Amino acid sequence: MTTSSSERGVGLGMPELPPPAYPDDVRARLETDAREIIARYPDSRSALLPLLHLVQSEDGYVTRTGMKFCADVLDLTTAEVTAVATFYSMYRRRPSGDYQVGVCTNTLCAVMGGDAIFETLQEHLGVGNGETTGDGKVTLEHIECNAACDYAPVVMVNWEFFDNQTPASATRLVDDLRAGAPVEPTRGARLCTFKETARILAGFPDERPGAVEEGGSAGHASLVGLRLAKGEAQPARVVHPRESAPQEEPVHEPSPTERLSSHDPVETSASDPAHPSGPTAEEGE
Repeated sequence: MTTSSSERGVGLGMPELPPPAYPDDVRARLETDAREIIARYPDSRSALLPLLHLVQSEDGYVTRTGMKFCADVLDLTTAEVTAVATFYSMYRRRPSGDYQVGVCTNTLCAVMGGDAIFETLQEHLGVGNGETTGDGKVTLEHIECNAACDYAPVVMVNWEFFDNQTPASATRLVDDLRAGAPVEPTRGARLCTFKETARILAGFPDERPGAVEEGGSAGHASLVGLRLAKGEAQPARVVHPRESAPQEEPVHEPSPTERLSSHDPVETSASDPAHPSGPTAEEGE
């Protein structure tokens, strides 16, 4: 008596069906945008990264249909496109929320509280790393360094900065995002959805009035080293643990070679009012 392959638990290795095509009107619109992107480069293959952002702005993630579109307009194989789309973490491979909430868990942010923030948000939202809330609003993930160590711990929403966070302030942040309440980043332009962000990353202008001007520049803590190098040292301030009451400490005038803490607090508004991050300033001021 013989047994079939299915009875033996052996897969037949059937090939995956081709992805569905975009509707004609969507494809025509994307082709117009794609031609504009490709024209920026002497070699059309160089347009692959922004084209992946383009299809991500359409679908919210990089679908098989989107990768097939990129392959068609660039005369590449789907394998070549897939190799790039799976290499970079900025391209999502499954449906994502309107707001990508990334908690930095790299070394400095982690020891300053990033790990606690991430664990708190996982429990509060009921999702794991890379997962999306049931309402489709928030996708939570831990991320590597975002070059904002002087404002650790940092949370990013669609790549906009929320500095000096705590578990409580991060929880308020995601609750506001899910409720549709206005949310202002600590630095940079106002928030837009992940699809809108992807289109901007594809190289198309941000058409929201005033959004470009809101981009700002480096913050106060980021420019401390520059000011010290220029001899513009300010009186040193003692930085205390976040939860402890400040104690009276002697203050002295540092020489230009002395190093101020990058967490030197200033009295400005920030994501967490209890732990302000400092004002923005143009580089070199």
